[in-house]
Amino acid sequence: MAILVTKWFGVFLVDERSHSIIDKRLMPMDPVVVAEKLASIQRGGILDEERELAALVPEKLMVGDRRQSELGKPELFDSSFLTPQKFGYDDAFMHEAMMGLGKLRTSEPVPRDKNLVQAIRNLDDQIATINLYNERLHEWYGMHFPELADYAKDSRYADLIARYGDRDAIIEELGIDIQSIGADFNDKDMRAVMDLADTLYRLYDDEERTEQYIQEIVEETCPNMCAIVGGPLAARLISLSGGLERLSSLPSSTVQLLGAEKAMFRHLKSGKRPPKHGVIYQHPEVHKAPYWQRGNIARALAGKILIAAKVDQYKGEYCGDKLNEEFMARVEDIKRRYPEAPKKPQKKNKPRNRGKPRRH
Repeated sequence: MAILVTKWFGVFLVDERSHSIIDKRLMPMDPVVVAEKLASIQRGGILDEERELAALVPEKLMVGDRRQSELGKPELFDSSFLTPQKFGYDDAFMHEAMMGLGKLRTSEPVPRDKNLVQAIRNLDDQIATINLYNERLHEWYGMHFPELADYAKDSRYADLIARYGDRDAIIEELGIDIQSIGADFNDKDMRAVMDLADTLYRLYDDEERTEQYIQEIVEETCPNMCAIVGGPLAARLISLSGGLERLSSLPSSTVQLLGAEKAMFRHLKSGKRPPKHGVIYQHPEVHKAPYWQRGNIARALAGKILIAAKVDQYKGEYCGDKLNEEFMARVEDIKRRYPEAPKKPQKKNKPRNRGKPRRH
């Protein structure tokens, strides 16, 4: 039985039992070329040398790497007996080739889903900063015009303060007739508050542009996931998993619990109830479902998300609408099967020991 083994210094066709080399294709003595071939391997490609050797064994070929699955059946194989020194490659050449490989890989274009991960984390930082600034502005400006919080919210609140500052000007802008109980600010104090409000307003603007950017990436990179869970939730799932490629490789049970890691660790540590869902709780069908149906609906949704992620990752044909229809049909089936909450088992009362003396 022959097995195809690829090392950084060459490709070998080896007899599995005797460990003898049937044929080989060594890498050229050029570190630049070696680096390019290794980069192709890391990207999941198959070398011409691998195809040449695989053609010599048309039937029952085994391969030592899952990347080569189209050439044969993957099999674990100890190839440590193949060392570079036996074929004229020294440590200095290996070092030069690996340095070239590192430069090639780091200069490659970054996949858009990796930018999406960073964008989601940036959005989380922006939201946290906005909440902090918003709380500070309400507390500070509330000493001057506390009633404004009843008439303006979020970015509108910050915009009014940044543009007008004084409460009389804001009251005129809003067209309301109220008497404020707030204290007066001098010019320097008002300018400081207006600067804070201006910063907060610009943060709201940055947040909106980041959300638009995220939506554009999601619609481009994972249209099938968008069809099932929408852009924001699809982006959140990709961010939690570390990228679309890794998301597509996870089991559906892990997809179901993404975002609920703390609850899962608490369950494992203390024996409390395990979580039924993670961030996919934000999906309307999971969120609005009765508690006894949520686990089944979340499980069905995770399965469809995983299929959509695989199709998006490997650029398959669009099937988002079909997956969404199948999911909704499954939701209706769950509602029909479990219309009412399960009855809790009644605890049996322990018989009392009567007539027996207590032990001291």
